[in-house]
Amino acid sequence: MRVLLVEDDPLLGDGIRTALQREGYAVDWLEAGRDGIAAIRHDDFSAVILDLGLPDIDGMEVLDKIRHAGSLPVLILTARDAVESRISGLDGGADDYVLKPFDLQELLARLRVIMRRAEGRSSRLLEVGELCIDEARHRVSWQGRDISLTRREYALLLELVRHPGRVMTRPHLEDLLYGWEDEVASNAVEVHVHHLRKKLDRHLIATVRGVGYRLDTASE
Repeated sequence: MRVLLVEDDPLLGDGIRTALQREGYAVDWLEAGRDGIAAIRHDDFSAVILDLGLPDIDGMEVLDKIRHAGSLPVLILTARDAVESRISGLDGGADDYVLKPFDLQELLARLRVIMRRAEGRSSRLLEVGELCIDEARHRVSWQGRDISLTRREYALLLELVRHPGRVMTRPHLEDLLYGWEDEVASNAVEVHVHHLRKKLDRHLIATVRGVGYRLDTASE
């Protein structure tokens, strides 16, 4: 749930960041392509939103570096009349594109789609036993009851549900929940897990001592 935004337009960048944060994402916003490349090399992200028209280097060069680093989902932003840029972006490895000007809800929907596609699934619903998450509506239900979660509780639970049975390390979860500008308490992840256990089931999230946490599929 941590997104890297590379966009040099201050108004557009601020609008996208605000919309993403309201949806529960941790967002790191950079205005230069070279900074984006450096960020990809040193931090974990769930996806990248990349403007192709950057001030220092061509966005296609940034996309190329991202693709050489791995299969991170990339959503590119392009001008409506830049057909060649859209084609080049898709051929260069972008997962999808949004045309400027765009509706923020469309951007959020396309972002969810490319992240689902990267995980090999098509449904917006994530279900593990009696737990169900509707990503599009940000609704969580447990044993048929709707559960109210903070944005970081939701993000943490979503990451665990996306990888049922797999151990998620504390540093990994911190990276996904908090951006560069956020202050992170030493027990931040533990506090979120504690609240989730109280709201859902204390056996649902297992602690792997000295490593991290996993969704306990045996408790379904």
